[in-house]
Amino acid sequence: MNEVLCPFMGKFVVVYFDDILIYSRTRDDHLQHLRQVFAALRREKLYAHPKKCTQGVSADPDKVRAIISWPRPANVHETRSFIGLATFYRRFVQNFSSVTAPITNCLKMDPFQWTEAAVRPSRE
Repeated sequence: MNEVLCPFMGKFVVVYFDDILIYSRTRDDHLQHLRQVFAALRREKLYAHPKKCTQGVSADPDKVRAIISWPRPANVHETRSFIGLATFYRRFVQNFSSVTAPITNCLKMDPFQWTEAAVRPSRE
């Protein structure tokens, strides 16, 4: 597999055993990259099985439910733990820092206070 896809590796392809990851900056670039990879595979009589192909990367629904149902933090330590957990999924949330700003602002309060403004983003 490495030999077949060598011209693309480090540019828009990562190969791990028999898994192929194709990454691109734009949708148009991605479609072009897919065509190039599929053409290279076809030339070598290699084919991707449609059931093994996935469309992009997505958050695990069980973990998203866990974040949404996370108990209300009672102190700074619990709030930091929640932010750390949620930050793992920041790539799936547009404007993550703006969305979580009300939660982060709770850390600046002395004494600590979980505000109503922090409730909404913790449930989205």
